[in-house]
Amino acid sequence: MQTRSAHASVDAFDDEVGRDLRSWYRRNMRPLPWREPRTTPWEVLVSEVMSQQTPVARVIPSWRAWMEKWPTPSDLAAAPKDEVLRMWGKLGYPRRALRLRECAIDITDNHGGEVPDDVETLLALPGVGDYTARAVAAFAFSKRTPVVDINVRRVLRRYRQGTFLPGTAKRADLAEVEKILPADDATAAETSVALMELGALVCKVTPDCESCPIASTCAWVAAGSPEPEEHEVHAAKRRVQKFEGTDRQVRGLLLDVLRAAHSPVEQAALDAVWSDDAQRSRALFSLLEDGLAEQTETGLFRLPS
Repeated sequence: MQTRSAHASVDAFDDEVGRDLRSWYRRNMRPLPWREPRTTPWEVLVSEVMSQQTPVARVIPSWRAWMEKWPTPSDLAAAPKDEVLRMWGKLGYPRRALRLRECAIDITDNHGGEVPDDVETLLALPGVGDYTARAVAAFAFSKRTPVVDINVRRVLRRYRQGTFLPGTAKRADLAEVEKILPADDATAAETSVALMELGALVCKVTPDCESCPIASTCAWVAAGSPEPEEHEVHAAKRRVQKFEGTDRQVRGLLLDVLRAAHSPVEQAALDAVWSDDAQRSRALFSLLEDGLAEQTETGLFRLPS
């Protein structure tokens, strides 16, 4: 663990702390393909959408295949829906795939095929929420804008507030992170990604404070690294989403059948993947309602065309 004067502030994110953090990031950052030089804003946007609630290790091969097939928004905009869903594969939350296609259409039709560079315009794109808009502005265009995900919240809560677990997201988090960022756009953008990487690699649920480049000015460390309150632990456990036996799992199994089929399938093919009739019917109806499946006039099922 790096040390500094015991009188160093635990409230301010000063220039020296920022330099330490960015230096650590350059030495330790994961070699993610969308961080490589000459990565386009579109490639960054796709990586951010794919990485929502999905481990990075699972995203990388899908992202590479996706960018090889549809390297520009106009390429994806022209793709059939069923092909898009097949390419999305097992990434989960497949509505993201169709929303990304809608986003590509909007960029192609209304922005000359170029991803916009400001947060407000990005927010107007289909499927782009507050986090994604800010991430694209910062990481693709080096804009000074706070980017807050669960990793950044963990660092923020410990470093600034002395709290072990991040708790729920708050609008005030953006303002708190913005206070940390340097005035220069490019330096602020690097600080944003460094904070995120610190939360992903070091300031985890079980933190590795010995490896932390800013531990000497961390409020939680200064407080003696207190354990979380019991109510915090229970709240964190409640936020962990169960998957086995849920409608999400059944939806995924039904989609697997449709993705693997080269022509519309009979109801029996779907019935075979889950024994609970009521749950299976509910899951199938939700796929139809979400536009992830279609029923033909003859009663067969397929991916949307």
